[in-house]
Amino acid sequence: MLDYLLALGVYAAIYGLLALGLNLVWGLTGMVNLGLAGFYAVGAYATAIATVRGHLPIVAGIVLAVVASAATGVAVSAITVRLRGDYLAIVTLGFAELVRLVATNEVKLTNGSDGISGVPGPLREQLGPLGFDALSLVIAAAIVVVVFALLQRLAFSPYGRVLRAIRDDEQVTRVAGKHTVRFKIEAFALSAGIFGLAGALYAHYGSYVSPDAFTALVTIYVFLALTAGGVGNNLGAVAGGIVVVFVLESTRFIAGALPGIGAVQAASIREFLIGAGLIAVLRLRPQGLVPETKVGPPTPGAI
Repeated sequence: MLDYLLALGVYAAIYGLLALGLNLVWGLTGMVNLGLAGFYAVGAYATAIATVRGHLPIVAGIVLAVVASAATGVAVSAITVRLRGDYLAIVTLGFAELVRLVATNEVKLTNGSDGISGVPGPLREQLGPLGFDALSLVIAAAIVVVVFALLQRLAFSPYGRVLRAIRDDEQVTRVAGKHTVRFKIEAFALSAGIFGLAGALYAHYGSYVSPDAFTALVTIYVFLALTAGGVGNNLGAVAGGIVVVFVLESTRFIAGALPGIGAVQAASIREFLIGAGLIAVLRLRPQGLVPETKVGPPTPGAI
């Protein structure tokens, strides 16, 4: 039971990271990125290939995952930066599906649908399953705390105020003399790097990556996490990630305990319960569990 709870904690931290990245690009900057599963996959595959086939250290693989995802974010945002709303959402969703299809069909690079197994984890053999789970939770929680602290500092800095201004009215921000295209590309790339970091943690913890783990459903769950937690608030993003993992796992037990139903029916009931639970949260707290903190006007000389 303890190892199960530790595993839940690790996945909650991963979803918290994904929600933090989404909050930066969507909650603060107003860019609807439905391609986060693609950047998540880029990070996971980058570190898996680097450590399994390139025999690089785990830390080097994680750094490579962040750099690869951020560089991919720059490339994607440079193409889509002038798109808005539904158009940006459709293009980024297509990017995520493109990454999944490449991972499925590029057998020489990604081993196709069979995936890459044997991704090393820190001290996995020495600590055993329970010790490895505990260490993974400590590492994942520490990374979430560091990323959260950095994003909090960014959100309440002059840079963060520019991102909020772009979200609220990009044209006025441009008139005020801000290079909105550059800010949007930077925010998109930074969020993509965070998605890649989450993908690297997923790969090294699970020891296996395959295209099936990076479907559009991941994107939906992360959007639900941020919406339930509080769009525009980093603390809400982390809280939403924890809530979504709790709801996902608790419905597994509820659906499985119902008598006279098969596996297919249980899966359908589980999805229904997930949707109903999140709708209840949004109904009771439409602004999220932790609403966005309003930022006051800057002090003279702050910019």
